[in-house]
Amino acid sequence: MTQARDAGAWGVQVSAAGVPSWLRPVADVVDEVYPEQLSRFLPPPEGGRQSAVLILFGEGERGPDLLLIERSAALRSHAGQPSFPGGALDPEDGDPEGEGPLRAALREAREETGLDPAGVQVFGVLPRLYIPVSGFVVTPVLGWWREPSPVAVVDPAETARVFRVPVSELTDPANRATLVHPSGFRGAAFLVAGALVWGFTAGLIDKILHYAGWERPWDHDRTVPLG
Repeated sequence: MTQARDAGAWGVQVSAAGVPSWLRPVADVVDEVYPEQLSRFLPPPEGGRQSAVLILFGEGERGPDLLLIERSAALRSHAGQPSFPGGALDPEDGDPEGEGPLRAALREAREETGLDPAGVQVFGVLPRLYIPVSGFVVTPVLGWWREPSPVAVVDPAETARVFRVPVSELTDPANRATLVHPSGFRGAAFLVAGALVWGFTAGLIDKILHYAGWERPWDHDRTVPLG
């Protein structure tokens, strides 16, 4: 079942029509995956701050890649942590049950990286997930960077770095490990582009790679500490 509905943001529709063949396995995940398969942390019946992230796939000099940012070390929440572009919904984004998360994902990505949302084709929306430590209810928005635009840090007070990671590096077993948090939390981690990607972002990348059939066998017993 292909999603197709008017998003009302920058003229973009939620549609997988025309995405490149290599991205089709990710588009298929939208119709097949359940929230419980993506995370053990699901939104509470009530409460939580509505937010969205943009999981943007493109084609760079080194093949298919994913756009990530590193948050400023000065932020109160998730300081210095690599993540997808995104953030909380603003009132002008509209209905959290409708196009609000889509607008928020594109708006935040533009504010954080300078990308032109007109070049992004949103091809799917994954189930809402939850980040207990911050109380965010997150809608992951999947995008295909149909017409790439220059990206860079827009506001150093919010974003320390903007970078693109080849999918081949994310699937390379040599770049994968299990992160051990001081709290005892253990989760997926990626050591790519001079960064340690962990937490919500790494967990979601891990699940997308798995359910898209891109995951390669890796050593789950290899651990890296946080800090």
